[in-house]
Amino acid sequence: MILKNHNIIYDKKIKRVVEYNPDYQQITLPDQRYYKRGENLFYPSVTYVLSYLPKNKFFESWLKDVGHNAEIIMRKAGDEGTQVHNAAEALIAGEEVTWFDDNGTAKYNTDVWKMIMKFHDFWTTHKPEVIVSEYSIFSDKHKYAGTIDLVVRMNDKIWLLDIKTSNALHRSYDLQLSTYAMAWNETHDTQIDNTGIIWLKAATRGPDKQGKKIQGAGWQLKTPDNHYSQDFGLFLNVYELFKDDHPELLPDTEILPTKLKI
Repeated sequence: MILKNHNIIYDKKIKRVVEYNPDYQQITLPDQRYYKRGENLFYPSVTYVLSYLPKNKFFESWLKDVGHNAEIIMRKAGDEGTQVHNAAEALIAGEEVTWFDDNGTAKYNTDVWKMIMKFHDFWTTHKPEVIVSEYSIFSDKHKYAGTIDLVVRMNDKIWLLDIKTSNALHRSYDLQLSTYAMAWNETHDTQIDNTGIIWLKAATRGPDKQGKKIQGAGWQLKTPDNHYSQDFGLFLNVYELFKDDHPELLPDTEILPTKLKI
């Protein structure tokens, strides 16, 4: 998406491309569900591939209940998730995150601010050591790409973590973690020990009294039931369905002029 008052640049961090050609006065907009890996080489995002994972009966029931409001609800949830991710990234970078601006206007709604507080509680309580955050990852072996929320060192283990703000945790999240972990292991000497989801809408009331689980009031570090190498096999099956629909693995592009005259 092109935003008003924004320059057209390559975003090196996430390697998504907006190509601006000043000679021909046009902009090429590739499909945002692909990452550019090289010249004429594109990998689909993990989340795009996982859209081919069949939805469960609970999702279908929810879809029937909300009807045409589904898109509005999902867009709102996506916006709130983005706000929480951005705030978490700022906190990790040592910045101060405030609820209100200098004019007293709230920058977040109450639910979003509470989730930011929960992330702050997790981070200050367990003090992970950041290895990378918001990190683009590629698998040249399997031809997919994505962006990792966090890789940290915690309790003498290397954790790959994803921040989730959804009301429930879905099976696709485990597969998403598995793809990132396998791609990381493919490209790094330091291997991933554990994967987990920092779930900021958990029903937990506080720390685990037995000290076995990493959790606090309203948040929990959820680990998948299977090792990520097992879940990765299921992802590859879903990827076969995706490739059957997209045999060339190329994004749709749209070319728009930058000047008009009558």
